[in-house]
Amino acid sequence: MSVPRDERLSAGRVISHLGVMVAVAAILGVVVAGLAIPFAGVLGVGARNVAKAMDNLPAELETDPLPQRTRLLDSSGNTIATFYDENRVNVSIDQVSRKMIEAIISIEDARFYEHGALDLKGTVRALITNQANSGVVQGGSSITQQMVKMTLQTQAHNKAERLAATADTYARKLKELRYAIAFEQHHSKDWILERYLNIAYFGDGTYGVQSAARHYFGVNAKKLNLRQAAMLAGLVKNPSGYDPTNSPDRALARRNVVLDRMAQLNVITREKADKAKETKLGLHVVPAKNGCINSQAPFFCDYAWNYLLTDKSLGKTVAQRKRTIKSGGLTIRTTVDLRTQAAADESVAAHVYPTDQALGALAMVEPGTGDVKAIAQSRPMGGKKKVGQTFLNYVVPQKYGDSAGFQAGSTFKLFVLSAAIEQGMSLSTTINSPQQVDIPMSNFPDCEGNFQSTDVWSPNNSTGAGTFNFYTGTQMSVNTFFAQLEERTGLCEPYRLAKSMGIELTDPDRERVPSFTLGVPSVSPLEMAEAYATVAARGLHCDSRPVTSIVDSDGKTVKDFPSQCKQVMAKGTADAVNDILRGVQETGFGAQAGISLTQPSAGKTGTINDNMAVWFCGYTPNLAAASMIAGANSLGHWITLNGQMLAGQYTVSAHGSTTAGPMWGDAMKKISAWLPDEDFVAPDTDTVSGVQIAVPSTNGMSTSAAEDALRSAGFYPSVSGSVASGSPAGTVAYTSPGGGSYAAKGSSVTIYPSTGHPPRGNGGRGNGGRGNGGRGGGR
Repeated sequence: MSVPRDERLSAGRVISHLGVMVAVAAILGVVVAGLAIPFAGVLGVGARNVAKAMDNLPAELETDPLPQRTRLLDSSGNTIATFYDENRVNVSIDQVSRKMIEAIISIEDARFYEHGALDLKGTVRALITNQANSGVVQGGSSITQQMVKMTLQTQAHNKAERLAATADTYARKLKELRYAIAFEQHHSKDWILERYLNIAYFGDGTYGVQSAARHYFGVNAKKLNLRQAAMLAGLVKNPSGYDPTNSPDRALARRNVVLDRMAQLNVITREKADKAKETKLGLHVVPAKNGCINSQAPFFCDYAWNYLLTDKSLGKTVAQRKRTIKSGGLTIRTTVDLRTQAAADESVAAHVYPTDQALGALAMVEPGTGDVKAIAQSRPMGGKKKVGQTFLNYVVPQKYGDSAGFQAGSTFKLFVLSAAIEQGMSLSTTINSPQQVDIPMSNFPDCEGNFQSTDVWSPNNSTGAGTFNFYTGTQMSVNTFFAQLEERTGLCEPYRLAKSMGIELTDPDRERVPSFTLGVPSVSPLEMAEAYATVAARGLHCDSRPVTSIVDSDGKTVKDFPSQCKQVMAKGTADAVNDILRGVQETGFGAQAGISLTQPSAGKTGTINDNMAVWFCGYTPNLAAASMIAGANSLGHWITLNGQMLAGQYTVSAHGSTTAGPMWGDAMKKISAWLPDEDFVAPDTDTVSGVQIAVPSTNGMSTSAAEDALRSAGFYPSVSGSVASGSPAGTVAYTSPGGGSYAAKGSSVTIYPSTGHPPRGNGGRGNGGRGNGGRGGGR
């Protein structure tokens, strides 16, 4: 009887796939479960259908790079944190000890190098062995099949794919089989084994043999000995069940099964196996540290993490950037210096306790590079289990942290001082500064015309009244001096300078106001450190940066982060500012508070209304630091520091010099010991004397016309009492300095109106030459 051609082809195909079908039976759970299901039951699926299904399956499986952990390094190359979804470090097969390779092959696939995708002989042997031992002792799937299954699970990107990769179905197992065949056809056995060793899960959050070796034994995979290798090899089948950190007895028993199997296969001698079985597990567990919480610089780490999440070169979306960092196997070199960080941490911890009703913060930036050397705060990183812990980063700008900032008080006087010097005012310019001044807000020049307001601003002093110049007015931090100085500089230039020096100002309507000089805008300690680093670097502003480079797992540079610097003020201006602010440290509040350093330093204090926050921003030529302490209760509300306990000491009244200053000083005194000795550059004489311009002659003008003329020329006029003069009453008799003489731009010129009556004894000749010339120049 002849068989139709189609049936002959089908029969031939069935015969050609007979071996495959036997394996399919195993894959479907026949041997893995150790149960004897009649082969006819599998054939019941339909031999023709099996053959057809095999032919229709995709021939190859694209293998994505395995997720690897990313390391965050300090400036010296020490690991300070790791980020990962899967704690894995890929290694090549020649970086794995021979004992580890022998152990994994012995227990999982003894004939790995002899068979193809399927090992029919091994499958049958596993079935018999497992039935005899009433459990799964030997695996039924080949290493290639296991690798395929793990690859599909690792590369599942959504819930549907994850379910498909783990479903206990005929379709899944058949697909895995087809992929295994393809892998065997297109890759070497060593390639397959290498991927298997790198992709496998070894329990307790470790993926891949290198991470497992480091985690359980503190050694590299290349150094694994026999007992260590046997334990790791035993974990792959049931990583949770045999986890030695949770079930050491089960892990030991499983390790011994591996050793017996190696002896049975003559991979090792029976004597060696028995000797190894007598030993303990020998664990030296190195805890895995994922994220910033266990870092030596946790809040710096948090800053670097958020900084990288804004970098679009790491992915189009934040989610993609997180995935790149957590799975890319990157090496990220940062700017933090652990010695500097430790000194900052110690000082902050000593001055503000975690449970105090206050927050202490310290940020340190290197002038000329923008490298952030330390980020410290008094409330350590952690959850609510321990009082005083927080995951919120208060030290950095809001786009990288968790705080909208703090008012910075008189530390903002830096920007008005710098603007005045930049505009050519002399450092010897004097301003009469009473206890309180009342200045119409409309007197303040703004970027376009004068400030629009009908209100009067009435700042007052906490440091006394008098006549001050740039040095004394700054060192004594005289509010009424700076209010009047800002009236001369206008609001636009100090505001522009602050932005160019790193202060993230975004709301001119609220920020560019007369009280700007007293620090009403909110700002972070890191921004203030960056701004003061600008004058330390002689006017060269560099954006703060926590990261310098990223390298991939192959050692190739992904991205460099060079310093982003720009000259934002004249070097002479910065030199003058440094000369003025070093007086704070040498003779002013800093010296009085005992926070002077053995090397040249400069600084400025700051205190806001109701003493809710106090600041000290200080620097050497090679390191700038901003120290801040703010009142904050357990509910997260900002409160006054007055009457608070800080580090066990009662604070009657908080001040920048005596409260925030010592926290700065204790850190910087320690750090300055390893900073290079360097001095500030003395200001040049032209900057000290200011831009000298001619005083216009105003003799005979009305006082209002004279004021306009002097303002237009760059002077700041004031009207004094009337003097005897032959000029018409109410007109200008003379000025001081006098018309035709030279004075520094922005300096004061006093107008003396005429009474209309010449002084007695001069024959009624008036005062023509005397008023504007000889007399005015001497006052």
